[in-house]
Formats: sequence, structure tokens, C-alpha cells
Amino acid sequence: MRWQDGFRLTSSALTCRPLRSLLTLLGIAIGIAAVALLTAIGEGVRGYVLENFSQFGTRIITVRPGKTQTSGLGGLLGSVRPLTISDTDALRRLPHVEAAVPIIPGSGDIQFGQLSRRSDILGGGHQLAQAWRMQLSLGEFLPVARDGRSPPYVVLGHQLRVELFGARNPLGELVRVGGVRFRVIGVMAQKGQLLGFNLDDIAYIPVDWAESLFNRTGVVKVHVVFGAGTTSRVLSQQIRQVLGERHGEEDFSLSTQDDMLRSFNRVLGTLSLAIGALGGISLLVGAVGILTIMTTTVGERTAEIGLLRAIGASPRQVLGLFLAEATLLSLAGGLLGLLLMGLLLGLLHLAMPSLPLALQPLFLLLALLLAAVLGILAGLAPALRAARLHPVAALRSE
Repeated sequence: MRWQDGFRLTSSALTCRPLRSLLTLLGIAIGIAAVALLTAIGEGVRGYVLENFSQFGTRIITVRPGKTQTSGLGGLLGSVRPLTISDTDALRRLPHVEAAVPIIPGSGDIQFGQLSRRSDILGGGHQLAQAWRMQLSLGEFLPVARDGRSPPYVVLGHQLRVELFGARNPLGELVRVGGVRFRVIGVMAQKGQLLGFNLDDIAYIPVDWAESLFNRTGVVKVHVVFGAGTTSRVLSQQIRQVLGERHGEEDFSLSTQDDMLRSFNRVLGTLSLAIGALGGISLLVGAVGILTIMTTTVGERTAEIGLLRAIGASPRQVLGLFLAEATLLSLAGGLLGLLLMGLLLGLLHLAMPSLPLALQPLFLLLALLLAAVLGILAGLAPALRAARLHPVAALRSE
């Protein structure tokens, strides 16, 4: 039997009952589309988070007040002793520490003349721009505190400057931040979004002014940036020793960039398992559909199988015909699934343009390969049954 004849027989068998074939391949299509779509979203989010983390560098340890019950990002705070600005100064003196930045976030009205805008307000130290690898487009960043008190200066984000001043130079102008007057000494270069936060719509003020503005007795967290001469584990031990001596106990928690990435990977891993389970169920339904339709087809085409055997077709050729039919049906489902995924990706991009997506061509090929393997496995038992039919017994069933 020539391969052209085999292909013609296989394709005609699928098209003679189009509705049954369509319903069967839909199960494969939905499974492939679900796995491919959610994997594209997952990989896009992973790449987005890693890219944003890389903007700050990987040599950062975050210190927060309160002892957590776990070593990760979560946990129940069990201590009320605050981290102070003097704690930050002590950490800054540790070997290999390049910057120690106290941080107090908040929000409030930023006013200039008759213009007002509700924006984020970030109280930070003079090393914040250095630690976060941020550049200025005008002026300078917050200076070092003098005589224990910082001057009332503010640095505006790019968007905040545009909204309040337009093209006008804001340096030296007085603005009200949360009702308190500050003098503008700098404007940050355009930075964009970071993990959902608009870094261009922030007013940066000294951390001691943020304490009084937000009525706090300590900082929310401290970012400690270290150089290549040490490791996060060694420096974490030094931080615990210094703060433990100052506080009398370990009433604070530490987390590194690696800790955050591990936590993120755990969440993404759990999501991937859920995605795999949903896609697997759909693919299993498709496989059962292929098994059912092929078993039914063998029963309906018993006489045809007997005729093929009678005119010289070998059991191996009959086996190949039915395996090819199952594989072709599964591949058609895989292609339909990829088309469905492309349509859904387009709709997602229109609805949520900022949603990160990462579509890898290799994964598309693997999806088609998975569909083909699934078709072969689901069609193997019916194909073996067809190949083992005796031609005389098969012809008698006519």
C-alpha cells in the first residue's frame, strides 16, 4: 500500500463524520490552549519580576521591625520595638555596606499654588537614589542631615513635576507636601512602573520629616546595599549582631532578594501545578475522546479492515493506518488549540496592555509534539485490535 493511499484513507475516515471528529479534537484544543496560554502568562510575569528586581541589583538585604515566625516574606509580627534612623546609621558603618536607606512610605496631597495632586510620598535617606540606581534629570538628591535634622527639601518624580510645573523649572520653588512646606531641590529622571508602582509619581522627602508627617516613631524598613566583598549570609549575621546588641534581642526580621525570588518561585510553582492539572484534565478528556472514537471506528469499519487484509494489506499497515488517524486527529486538535491561544492572547493584550506575556516558539513545538504523542497513546489499543482482526472473520461481519 502506497503512503498516498494510506493518507487518503485516513483523511476520508476523519471527514466522513465531521461532527464527531470536531467534538473529539476540541478536548485536545482546549487543553493545549489552556496550558500554552497560562504558561505564556506565567513566564511573562516571571521575566517581568526578574527584570524589575535587576533594576535594584541583587545585593540588597531588607530589615523590618518585628520578629517573623518564618524565614520568608510573611509572618506574624511579634514585637513593637521600632527600627530607628540611628539603627540605620549603625548598619551603614558595617564593613562592605555601600548604602543603608531608611524608608517610610505614605501618600498625601502635593500642592503648588492652585494646583494639587494626590501622590505617593516616600521618606528616605540621602543614599536612596544610589541604592535604587535612580538618576536625576535636574538638581540633586536629598542631602545628608545636619545636626540631627534634615532640611525641608523635596525631590519630585518626573510625572509629578510635569503635572505641577509643566515645562517650567521647579528648582527652588516651594511646594506643600501633606500640608508642610518643602523646597524643590531635584527632579528624578523618568523611571516608569516597578511591580505596579509608578516611580514617576512620587515625592521624595527626608525620612525624619516623613516620621513627623505620618506620625510614626520609627521607619517601616531599611534597605542595606552591600558590595562584592561579602555575602548576604555573612552580612545578615553582622546585622543581627549589631541590632541585637542595640535592641537587647532579635526583634527584627531580614529578607534578601534571593528570599523574595524563592517566595515568588514557590507561588509561581503552585500556580504552574494548578495550570498543569487543569490542562491535564482537559487533555485527558481529549485522550478518552480519541480512544472512544477510534474504538467505535474499528467496530464500524470491521468489514473494511477485512477487505484491506484480503487485498494484501499487512497487520502492520492496518496498525499504521489507525495510528495515523488518531495522530492526525490529535495534531488537528493541537493546531486548533494554538490558534485559540493566539486569539486569547490578542484579546488579553487589548484588554490589559500592561500584562507581561512571553511566548516561546520552542514551547509551541513541544505542545504539538505532546498532542501527537497523546494521539498515538490513545489510539494504540484500538489500532492493535484492528491489526489483529482475521480477514475472513472481519468480512463475515458485513
